[in-house]
Formats: sequence, C-alpha cells, structure tokens
Amino acid sequence: MILVLASAIGWLLLCATAAYSVLVLLAVYTVRGWHARQGAAVGVSILKPLYGAEPRLYENLRSFCDQNYPTFQVVFGVQDTADPALAVARQVKLDFPERDIDIVINSRVHGRNRKVGNLLNILERARHPWLVIADSDIEASRDYLQRVCAPLAHADVGLVTCLYRSRALGGWWTHLGGLFIDEWFVPSVRLSYLFGSRRFGFGATIALRRETLDVIGGFQSIADELADDYRLGERTRRAGLSTVLSDYIVTTDVAETSPRALLARELRWLRTIRMLNPLGYTFAFVSFDAAIAIIGALLAPVTPATRTLLALTLATRAVLHFTVTAGSRGHFVRGLLTLPLVPLRDTLNLILWGMGFARRRVVWAGRNLDFDNKGLFRNDTSEPGHPEAGPTPPEHTTT
Repeated sequence: MILVLASAIGWLLLCATAAYSVLVLLAVYTVRGWHARQGAAVGVSILKPLYGAEPRLYENLRSFCDQNYPTFQVVFGVQDTADPALAVARQVKLDFPERDIDIVINSRVHGRNRKVGNLLNILERARHPWLVIADSDIEASRDYLQRVCAPLAHADVGLVTCLYRSRALGGWWTHLGGLFIDEWFVPSVRLSYLFGSRRFGFGATIALRRETLDVIGGFQSIADELADDYRLGERTRRAGLSTVLSDYIVTTDVAETSPRALLARELRWLRTIRMLNPLGYTFAFVSFDAAIAIIGALLAPVTPATRTLLALTLATRAVLHFTVTAGSRGHFVRGLLTLPLVPLRDTLNLILWGMGFARRRVVWAGRNLDFDNKGLFRNDTSEPGHPEAGPTPPEHTTT
C-alpha cells in the first residue's frame, strides 16, 4: 500500500512539474505587458526612499536623473543624517545641476514600515501630478519614464508596475539570488499574467496619479503593511481602476554575498507571498521544477513514461535558464557556468518554501518584524525607534 501511494505521488509530481515547466516557458516567450513608448508628457515626481549605501547606489540613482522626459522631479529621502546614502544623493544632485532634484532628511516616524514612512516624508516635496516610486537598488534606461508613465494617460488605469531582471554583483550567492528572481519569481508572474491575473504591484516601479493615491487613502493607509507595494495596487483595483504590467524591464541589484543575508531576503519575499495568497503558496512547490521532478522520479516506478516526464521537465528548465539568463543578454558562457546552480537553486527554493510556513516574522533592513495574518506589522523586536518606543526625534529637511 505504501509503495502504491509513493508511486502515485511520484506520478503526480512528475506530471505537475512537467506541465508547469512547459506553461511557464510559454509565458516567458509570450507575455510582454503593456507596450507604450509615447504618452502625455505630464509632470512626474520620482520618489526615491533611501536607506544605506548599497554597492551601486550612485549609478542607480543617477539613472533616474538622466531621463528623456520633458518635465520631472527627483526626490531623494533619508530618515537619518548619518545615513551613508545621503552623501551619495548629494553627489548625484551636484552632478545634475540642470535637474530638479530635492533631498529630504526627515526622521519623523509614521508607522512600522520605515520605507512607507520615508515616502510620507518626501511626498510633501513632490510637485507634480504623476508619481513614480522605485526602490534604491533599481537602475533604469533613459526611456524609462516615457514608457512606464504612458498608461497613466488612460483614465481607467490606476497603477503601472513593471518586472525586473537581476544583476549579480559578485560571488556565487549573488548569482543564486539572481536565479531566484529571473528563473522563479519573474516567470511565475508572467504565468499568472498569462492566465489573466492582474494582482500586481512591485517595488521595482509603482507609477500612479497623485489623485489616485489620495482616493485610496494615501501612503498613510499602508504605513504598517508588510506588502506595501502590493497593497497600493490592491487599493487602486478596489477603487475600480486597473493595474497595468508595463513591458519595460528594470534592473535590480543582488548584493547579498553571504548566505544569511540572501536567505533572509528571500524568506521575507516568500512569507509575504504566503500571507497574500495562502492557497497559491501551498501549491507553489510544483514550480521548483528540477528538485520536485527528481523527487517524483525517485518515488515513481522507472518506466519510459516517467523517464520522458523527467527529461521533459529538466530540458524545459534548462531552456528557461538559457532563455532568461543567457539568451536575453547574450551571455551564453555565463549561462553554461551557472547551469549547475539550477538544481541547487530549485532545491533551495523548496527548503525556503517549507521554512516560509514556520512563522510570521521577516528580517528587513536589519530589523526583526512580526506581522499578523493580514500582513500588518505588530512589533519590531530588533531595535528601538518604532512608534511605541518613545518620543519621535526632531525633524530635519534640506534641499
């Protein structure tokens, strides 16, 4: 009886992973998002909340100042005068004297999500009716604003977001982190899009009209949220407006060179997904193609059919790897060098997926944060300074 059950489970795993691997490859080749290069040239304020000096912070920030767009403002924000990101932001401002750049230093705390609190502080300096929010580890080309903002000219569009590709900044751990983004997360989003889902909102880029932000309650309404980017999209959809996935792809840095830092980041992402979509997360194991297919092959009897399913899954997984990691960038040699990481990456995904069920705690920017089943932060167990820790320190603002 046990052997029969194990065999049945093996067959199910092989069939599920084979089907998923084919569908996700189809999605990668067919899903492109909203293609728009021209749009109304409405003034845009780019909001950049900063924390810490990341390895390529200067290059990333300057890319948002070097835009081929008629009217835009860039607002950098930090919450501490000792933040090393401040010096980088000031250097960028010096290097672009012709641009409208503001730097806000404001330590006021609005909630347990420090990034959103930073956004609330710097929003006060935004002067234009359209807003673009992008994480500090994102780099964009000169046509970025034109392309991501174009859909906002349509009255029924509430929010525009876009996917991203990784840039590993050194070491095998950063390459493993890149595979998580490029070969698991982004393809899974494309597959969801292929099946009609528009439940998106990524920190890589959020573009929306300021009036839309006001209608959904402003940043204050998400000041305690774990999934702040997703909640912005959710709230705009509840207001009857659509979410657009742009065809523009930004680049995000993977700078975690230690296993502890990388796994903490990925576990935060996975626990966020589990909170937002518990059922989907439960069955997400089928997306860890190589690892699950091998487990299925070990459980199922050795037959031509099981060998075919295993070969199909592994072959499509390899094609996905070269399509995303090598083909799109012309780095075939890099694809070959990182191919042995694929089964390791899928196995690591499976382990982290299991750990994602363990508790409702994430590590974010060095802080241990607990959250409830609705995704609201409950406390910060790592350091003082959250809203319940005492008086708010004085504010500072500069341009």
